Amino acid sequence: MSDIQPFRIEIPQGEVDDLQRRLAHTRLPEAETPDDWSQGLPLAYARELLAYWQDEYDWRAREQYFNRHPQFKTSIDGLGIHFIHCVSPHANARPLLITHGWPGSVVEFHKIIDPLVDPVSHGGEAADAFHVVCPSLPGYGFSDKPAATGWGVEKIAAVWDQLMRRLGYESYFAQGGDWGSAVTTAIGMQNLGACVGIHVNMPNAGATKEALADPDEDDKRALAGARYYQEWGAGYSKQQSTRPQTLGYGLVDSPVGQAMWIIEKFYEWTDCDGHPENAVSREELIDNVMYYWWQGNGASSGRLYWESFNKAFTNSSGTVALPTGCSIFPKEIIPTPRSWAEQRYTNIVYWNELDKGGHFAAFEQPQAFVEELRACFRVMA
Repeated sequence: MSDIQPFRIEIPQGEVDDLQRRLAHTRLPEAETPDDWSQGLPLAYARELLAYWQDEYDWRAREQYFNRHPQFKTSIDGLGIHFIHCVSPHANARPLLITHGWPGSVVEFHKIIDPLVDPVSHGGEAADAFHVVCPSLPGYGFSDKPAATGWGVEKIAAVWDQLMRRLGYESYFAQGGDWGSAVTTAIGMQNLGACVGIHVNMPNAGATKEALADPDEDDKRALAGARYYQEWGAGYSKQQSTRPQTLGYGLVDSPVGQAMWIIEKFYEWTDCDGHPENAVSREELIDNVMYYWWQGNGASSGRLYWESFNKAFTNSSGTVALPTGCSIFPKEIIPTPRSWAEQRYTNIVYWNELDKGGHFAAFEQPQAFVEELRACFRVMA
């Protein structure tokens, strides 16, 4: 525990002033030619976001909000890892590791932490209490940036296991979506002895042979999602998995460039009925962008794709024998059918398909997400 240091977000005023100067001198492109999002985030909405960010968004108030949960940093394998660690007041609380992905951050979890840590105060029972640990991925948020190659999903999974042991947890549950799902799945595959069960809201599994040969309705829905993603939604991943450094020059220099790169995905991947703010508030959208902006994470966050994208999401990388729970939200990029998931997760003990929510489930549907974790881990108790 002596290697763990308390951490607070304290952005120097000079950096806040610099952000305001950059926003004031933003050079925007011309408007898109179609009257929709098919070429990306529309200029009119970009102008709205820029005006809000300049004139209404209050970073100092948000900084105080994010500092309300205990945060820490520790060095593992030479890299400083930032994490939230909230200890439950309930004696029999179970440790729970929750991992985010791209273009998310630990911002996604701020609405679920308190109900998980203190369920009695949030409509639950003491038996559902967790000690919650939410680390920032390497190169994301306030974690340090790897200076050498090798920090892919498998490495992060092993480091997360070290983190939980360093915190004194001899056993724990793990949860994740997006890259967090890949890391959580890798924790399950590595099975180093401390993790006793996992939950994912984006199972990492491809289509079965049967689905490709004779798809049922669930297969057709998932295959359609996969086709759309490959044809229209995967450009960001191709760039980040091949040339994250080149991309980083623009994202690290321009706050609006970084914001639009991220917020477009909240339109595409949330259950938002045509506008991202139907799923997540404008303030929360900018909050999440700030976790990329302050540390200049445009290139470093993309490097995880360079390290792992073509390996983490295939059926060939192994299976998970640990007890597994899956919650499928309808607007997930690819709503994975159970038959697909069972190829990767051989011990699924909890499965539920919800009627609302998308890729950023904890952010979009925090109450439903908390209930999913409670129901899942009750089965594994």
